[in-house]
Amino acid sequence: MLARNRGPWHDRPMSTETPPRRVTIPPILPKVMLPPPPPVRTPPPPPIPGLVLPAPLETSASVATTAKPAPSKSKGSASAEALVRELFDLAGIKFGGPGPGDITVHDDRFYGRVLRDASIGFGESYMDGWWDTDALDVLLEKIMRGGLRERVTGSLRLKFLTAKAVMMNLQSKARSGLSVQAHYDVGNELYTRMLDPRMVYTCGYWKNATTLAAAQEAKLDLVCRKLGLEKGMRVLDLGCGWGGFAAWAAEKYGCSVVGVTLSKDQHSLGREMWKHLDVDLRLCDYRDVIGTFDRVASIGMMEHVGPKNHRHVMEVIHRSLAPDGIACVHTIANNRSRRHGTPFVEKYIFPNAVAPSLAQLGKAIEGLFVLEDLQNIGPDYAPTLMAWWENFDRAYPELKAKYDERFYRMWKFYLLAAAGASRARDGQLYHLVLTKVGRAQPDCRKS
Repeated sequence: MLARNRGPWHDRPMSTETPPRRVTIPPILPKVMLPPPPPVRTPPPPPIPGLVLPAPLETSASVATTAKPAPSKSKGSASAEALVRELFDLAGIKFGGPGPGDITVHDDRFYGRVLRDASIGFGESYMDGWWDTDALDVLLEKIMRGGLRERVTGSLRLKFLTAKAVMMNLQSKARSGLSVQAHYDVGNELYTRMLDPRMVYTCGYWKNATTLAAAQEAKLDLVCRKLGLEKGMRVLDLGCGWGGFAAWAAEKYGCSVVGVTLSKDQHSLGREMWKHLDVDLRLCDYRDVIGTFDRVASIGMMEHVGPKNHRHVMEVIHRSLAPDGIACVHTIANNRSRRHGTPFVEKYIFPNAVAPSLAQLGKAIEGLFVLEDLQNIGPDYAPTLMAWWENFDRAYPELKAKYDERFYRMWKFYLLAAAGASRARDGQLYHLVLTKVGRAQPDCRKS
């Protein structure tokens, strides 16, 4: 939120009274001779936008970054380095240290870029090879737990995203297809190597699982049991991906499932994978779904629809659900309500995506549904992400002809940063079981 730089005098009306006759003249000040200004050699560097540092750190009025690495550091570069080192030290992160998650800097421009561009500068400088660490997930967990994201704020891109989210519906029907294509249509060859055999791209359930495949099947079955699926039921899967849940419900519970996705790659591969089952995967927007279903599942779609559409998603679920039906919504959630995602994720991973908060979800279902059960399986996301990373890293030699080194570092940063944030409890993973008002409470508390 942009602060209003106002004082109390802004709200006071101008006085129209005649000023008093008696005026006190201040004493005449002695004339002061100022020395001539020093010659200007270079333009002054820009100020550090929004840097907030706790005592005892000393802030500099500005930080200069050099155009190229130089043998000797400029005064501004040294100042930026000192600030960043002290800042990261608050989270137990050392530069050149031997500990897990410590940072090795290859390019001194890194320091100024972090101060200037905050999270996106941190991520992009990693993509550019300006720094490395032996454990990105540990590093990001330390950053989150140390509150460094809140200490370096105010990048221009962050302010732009906030303004854009307020003024526009970034997940409108016209834009949602482009957002999906940017992430899910980067190539099935990537996802077939990264995901489990059922191609499930959402958090697994690791309660009794030791492998990614087992964790994903346990999650799918958990949702089916919460929905109370029975043979012959008609089920709607909003945001079906490659059809992993739809196939599980059809294969294990004898249901007839309709799934919708906006990804052409997901649709084509999913239809081929599950053509032997009673599964109908459709390439369409969730807003265009028609018909009535006994059960509705939405697994991993709420994160993509944006705050302006939370209510509409729930209205679609409500109109699609039979009077005695049950719905289950599986979604990543922020700890506080936000209008947009982080700049790095917005630009490189999930354009226009932002996870809802519990408050936003509550507002979206108000008057439409009874919340029958709420479960948080957030801690299970870190092992899921780590399994995806290990699969991707292992398969990268087969993928490098299509996905270059910068993509590799970007994808690594995305997966491991998310794992670290999950361990720091920066986000959650909720299951909401919903029924229409008036229906008897179902037996849906499963684990």
